[in-house]
Amino acid sequence: MEPRGGAWQTPNAENLPPQTLRLLCREVSLLSADPPDGIKVFPNDEDVTDLQVAIEGPEGTPYAGGLFRMKLVLGKDFPAAPPKGFFLTKIFHPNVGPSGEICVNVLKRDWRAELGLRHVLLTIKCLLIQPNPESALNEEAARLLLEDFERFAARARLLTDIHARGPPPAAPSPPRGDPPAPGPSGAAPAPPDGPVPKKHAGDRKAPPKKKTGDKKRALRRL
Repeated sequence: MEPRGGAWQTPNAENLPPQTLRLLCREVSLLSADPPDGIKVFPNDEDVTDLQVAIEGPEGTPYAGGLFRMKLVLGKDFPAAPPKGFFLTKIFHPNVGPSGEICVNVLKRDWRAELGLRHVLLTIKCLLIQPNPESALNEEAARLLLEDFERFAARARLLTDIHARGPPPAAPSPPRGDPPAPGPSGAAPAPPDGPVPKKHAGDRKAPPKKKTGDKKRALRRL
C-alpha cells in the first residue's frame, strides 16, 4: 500500500518524513490484510494518519455482542509520540471520556515507537476486558466498577444494546401454503386469480324435458 495523492497532502502527512509514511502505509496494509482477532481495520485513503477501526465486544464482558467503532489519529510527531485513540461509538467505560477519548498507558508513558499499531489495538481491546479505574476518564463508571459491579455491568450492557448493536433483523415472511387470513368482516377472501377448475360431468344438470302434450298440440296445428 503506497500513499496515494490525498494521503500525502493532509496536514499530518505533510509533516511526516517520506520514510515514516512508507513504513506507516506498509503497517496499515498488513493490518488490513491480517487484522487481530475480533478487530477490523478500515484504512482512510484520503488520510493515512487517520485509521478507522471496529472492535467486537469480548465475550464474557458487558460489551459482548456489540461492535464498537473507534479511530487512531497519528500526529506530526509519530512515531516518536504515541497516536491518540477515540471511541466513535458511545460506551460506558471507566477509561473512555465523554468525547470518546481513550486513557490507556500504551498511548501515554508506556509508548515506544517499536510497539506498532497492532499492539495498540490489542491493548484497547484488552481494556474492554479489564478496565483500569485508577486512570479513569469516566468517574461514575469507575466508582460503580469498584463499588457495585452488577450496576456497572447493567449500565454498560444497556449502552451496548442502544449504541453498539446493528438494526434488528427484518420480520420473516410467512411460509408458503398457509391459508390466507380472513378479511376485516370475517368473511373468507375472494378466490385467487387464475383458471377456475372445471366441474365434473356428473355435477352438470340435465336440460328440462319437453312435455308430450305440447308436442301433440304442435302437430295438430300442422
